[in-house]
Amino acid sequence: MKLDSLCIATSNQNKIREIRRMFNKFGVTVSGLPLGSEMPEETGSDFRENARIKALFGYELTGLNTLADDSGLEVEALNGAPGVHSARWADGGGDEANNKKLLLALRGIENRRARFRCSMILIMNDMIIEADGSCDGEILESPRGSGGFGYDPLFWIPELGKTTAELTEEEKNRISHRGRALENLVAKLYARRLL
Repeated sequence: MKLDSLCIATSNQNKIREIRRMFNKFGVTVSGLPLGSEMPEETGSDFRENARIKALFGYELTGLNTLADDSGLEVEALNGAPGVHSARWADGGGDEANNKKLLLALRGIENRRARFRCSMILIMNDMIIEADGSCDGEILESPRGSGGFGYDPLFWIPELGKTTAELTEEEKNRISHRGRALENLVAKLYARRLL
């Protein structure tokens, strides 16, 4: 049975839009969770565990093929922080507060190397398919660009000479951690003749 519809287990509309764009090319109908759904607490110790928690929640709630991801920023000089806490690093203060906290934590530190990581879990017909992706870059000392979300205005990709907030959506989807995880997931679906 081929994948023809997909529920994305997230409350983040930006993620739904990025994932929908990828799967629409294959004629897959993409929807979010029912309005008012409260996401489960992310208690996993890594991205994959958190993605699994969300995917199982969505699958049990809707009975639909469900995709969930967990992703975040790992900064080398901060021993991998903010990591799984990326979205709520500044105690729920949102993107701007998270970015300010990151800049403060890196003040005076030369090593600005960082990586966006993403783990995806797809539950389909009681199968679990996993995929990962990453994108390497550096953290700037001040934000640049108005696109994207999260840490995108601070995440510099040297080979492109831009932050992820300065990329078009097509460019970002090609090189981002989520875009690469999606590509890996699509490749696995093709290999199993599910897409």
